[in-house]
Amino acid sequence: MISGKTRLFAIVAHPAGHVRTPQAMNALFDREGVDAVMVACDVRPEHLAGFVAGLRGVGNFGGMVATVPHKVEIAALCDRLTDRARAAGAVNALRREPDGTLTGDLLDGAGFVAGLEAAGHQVTGRRIYLTGAGGAASAIAFALAAKGPQRMTLVNRSPEKLASLAQRLAASYPAVEVAVGGIVSGHDLVINGTSLGLRPDDPLPLAIEEVDAGAVVAEVVMQPEYTELLLSARARGLHAHPGRAMLEGQLSEMFAFLTGAEKENGDAA
Repeated sequence: MISGKTRLFAIVAHPAGHVRTPQAMNALFDREGVDAVMVACDVRPEHLAGFVAGLRGVGNFGGMVATVPHKVEIAALCDRLTDRARAAGAVNALRREPDGTLTGDLLDGAGFVAGLEAAGHQVTGRRIYLTGAGGAASAIAFALAAKGPQRMTLVNRSPEKLASLAQRLAASYPAVEVAVGGIVSGHDLVINGTSLGLRPDDPLPLAIEEVDAGAVVAEVVMQPEYTELLLSARARGLHAHPGRAMLEGQLSEMFAFLTGAEKENGDAA
């Protein structure tokens, strides 16, 4: 039962109709006996700063999850960032501290890798092709690099974002071979790290017909569960890994960060 003591959490997106995090987090709040609720907030990019600023003064506001298209911009609105959020230049979880300051973290990468591994897809030694250089893709790139892949090929429509990600990745993980641009063949783990696939008329983010037989094709888009990319991959007999696995992989970390349980356990960044 929602009351005046209920802690409020949000997921901020634009559009917000596709989000699935509130359902999962509210079920987790209920299971763990936490008096809290998460709702979806559709916020246009030009209104993001005002939205975040207003929440600083809401005493029972606990924090928020950020998704497309806000993960990069919201990092600049935080008072402090964890090391991984700072390295990737993006935030997908923001916690309001008791003094009204905001702490940002980035859990997408850890969740994505956890989801892959739970499905039996290892990262170490793999040849990886990743499209995108935004918040989610950056988080995924850093989390994948930490696992020691053989090679990572990064592709993005914006050459500036792509170059920046490649430079930061190479500086943090010099032992990993990082290539900028290239064809999708020759890789055994192919990842769409963009929002393409969210809308029915979106083009495919990569040339699925050129993906090597036996490769894993993975998504970050959660709704629809099977995007055109994954449907095309399945039609070719490839391994299709849906985006919901990323959310499932990071739910426990998201819960601990937003509710402050990690601080109570002495693990705060």
